[in-house]
Amino acid sequence: MAAKFVAYFITSSNAILTDAAESIVNVLASSFAFYSIYLSSQPRDENHPYGHGKVEFFSMFVEGILIMVAGLLILVKSVYNLFTPQQISKLADGTIIIAAAGVINYVLGHYLVVQSRKLNSVTLYADGKHLKTDAYSSAGLVTGLLLIYSTGIYYLDSVLSIGLGIYIIYSGYRLVRRSVGALMDESDTKLLQRVVDILNRNRKDSWIDVHNLRTQQYGHDLHVDCHVTLPYYFDLGRVHDEISQIDALINSKIEEKTELFIHADPCLPQCCHYCRMKNCPVRSEEKTTDITWTPVNVTRNFKHFENDV
Repeated sequence: MAAKFVAYFITSSNAILTDAAESIVNVLASSFAFYSIYLSSQPRDENHPYGHGKVEFFSMFVEGILIMVAGLLILVKSVYNLFTPQQISKLADGTIIIAAAGVINYVLGHYLVVQSRKLNSVTLYADGKHLKTDAYSSAGLVTGLLLIYSTGIYYLDSVLSIGLGIYIIYSGYRLVRRSVGALMDESDTKLLQRVVDILNRNRKDSWIDVHNLRTQQYGHDLHVDCHVTLPYYFDLGRVHDEISQIDALINSKIEEKTELFIHADPCLPQCCHYCRMKNCPVRSEEKTTDITWTPVNVTRNFKHFENDV
């Protein structure tokens, strides 16, 4: 941030000021992200039985809003300077400083994104994407500054700044959209597909069907709840074993720490036509079909046979 403001003061370039102003947002957002990561790592307590992980989504929301505000202010100033241009000097020196700052931001942003995937942290992801966005805008800025330097057409400075402002606003919107979806427990289709694939690949005959499956992300912790239909003649001990096997299966295949809440349903005669249980002592009809679990049929809140009718 300091380097970019130095570049602005020696050049008076509105486009460079645009990049420097966004760096203020980087510093503010990273400060909030630092606190949110600390808070999300705290253990559960009586007031937060699901932990503090959702503060990371709030951190992403704040970062996105700050980015959008910065982009809007940049846009307003750029349009103003398009009609009231100011003298630009030492453009080559400013371009070198911006290029160096952009490289540093990209390296740090890439590192944060890589770590966010290892640690399953949306805050690190948001901050990393923000820094990479800043690096991309710096790359575009450097290209534009070189064009201005070589052509001497200085009004391009404000035109370039307007383009960067629009790009920054869009980047902020994407972060806000993702954070709001997470705070409202929007379904993560990729995560849901992963859980369904694991269940299909490791399916036991006694797991007659799975329905009302839901996934929720709380920071780096994953919560899954569902209903599993089991043969009604299983005793309580056998039911507990079957449920524990599903719990162990999901936790062994998914990198995130996963907490499962599984409700056991007894089978009904209408389940027989797709039940895989061999030598079932209470079967009322032969198995005539096989139902593959999909994100569509496992998320509905009823047994599969109700959907088949």
